Amino acid sequence: MLDKLVVVKLNGGLGTSMGCHGPKSVIPVRSDLTFLDLTVQQIEHLNKTYDANVPLVLMNSFNTDEDTQKIIRKYTGFRVQIHTFNQSCFPRISRESFLPVSKDFDVDKNIDAWYPPGHGDFYDTFRNSGLLKKFIDEGREYCFLSNIDNLGATVDLAILNKLVGEERSAQPVEFVMEVTDKTRADVKGGTLINFENKLRLLEIAQVPKEHVDDFKSVKTFKFFNTNNIWAKLDAIDRVLRERTLNMEIIVNNKTMENGVRVVQLETAVGAAMKCFDGAIGINVPRSRFLPVKKTSDLLLVMSNLYHLKNGSLVMSPQRMFPTTPLVKLGENHFSKVKEFLGRFANIPDIIELDHLTVSGDVTFGRGVSLRGTVIIIANHGDRIDIPAGAILDNKIVSGNMRILDH
Repeated sequence: MLDKLVVVKLNGGLGTSMGCHGPKSVIPVRSDLTFLDLTVQQIEHLNKTYDANVPLVLMNSFNTDEDTQKIIRKYTGFRVQIHTFNQSCFPRISRESFLPVSKDFDVDKNIDAWYPPGHGDFYDTFRNSGLLKKFIDEGREYCFLSNIDNLGATVDLAILNKLVGEERSAQPVEFVMEVTDKTRADVKGGTLINFENKLRLLEIAQVPKEHVDDFKSVKTFKFFNTNNIWAKLDAIDRVLRERTLNMEIIVNNKTMENGVRVVQLETAVGAAMKCFDGAIGINVPRSRFLPVKKTSDLLLVMSNLYHLKNGSLVMSPQRMFPTTPLVKLGENHFSKVKEFLGRFANIPDIIELDHLTVSGDVTFGRGVSLRGTVIIIANHGDRIDIPAGAILDNKIVSGNMRILDH
């Protein structure tokens, strides 16, 4: 079955929102291993265990390509074939004139005037790169696509079996979207709707203002899109040839560093669902959705809540419930990776944590244990040092607490 699979990772994003230079995929997440290291480890483990040859494909953007090319050289001895291709580069449009901000086609001259147009661009650029044809000619049938920062998106053999194995249906499934149960933290995630006899993705940006509360309700829409997608290669080829691929356009308003207000038009890979036949959603456990968008997510994946097994994060059996804790860290002191790491002597024990809120100038000593609901708020100008070995069990800490060496 694995010989019919290609793994694709979306690798176009930068680490800027977390205060890091270069591609997001090279941020160390666990024992000095980066997102890219873990991905390569996972696929190498698959290839060794099953004597298979699953290739890894990275969709880079003009922001990440050069750095990624340098970094993947270190994997030459690994049992993984790595291919890369670049997604498109679109001109940012001025909101005043509706003309491109850039005056010519030299991207490097004014890189801020260009943008990668979202991951919906995958289908076209995958074909244009020649890789789609190459893999179809090799007899491969499906690609499994996910965000490189989703550490839960590993190759699931049960889903693969449903697509190409003993459980494959008479009508081929051309498109699978993995969805998972919605919690309070996911109210903005896209959801599945049935419209004109087709399953399709509904994003919050498409919802009229008066219905946004319905969209966010966990009762009305129980699932949300993890952006783990399985798509049939010859079906991708068909919709591109027949020009039936159409995805809703997301209008993204931005302000450039020089203050110019611009419009970016983007598409999302999951929005193509309605263009395929026999598309299905599969409700997967939350463990397949572990994205790292902020340092609060990094706290979870670096903690004792998980351990590493062949490049995959496995939740500790000591955790009594399957949900991850809700963690909110103050923007001013914790949003950048370097700052965040400087505030923890080591990552606290959070096996029994439900909810953590930290705001203000707070530091953590070694071997701190957080349990239940813990809220730590240092007021403006104050500082709180949580002492080494402290156990905070359903506690609120506020005010000022300095611990100085004597």
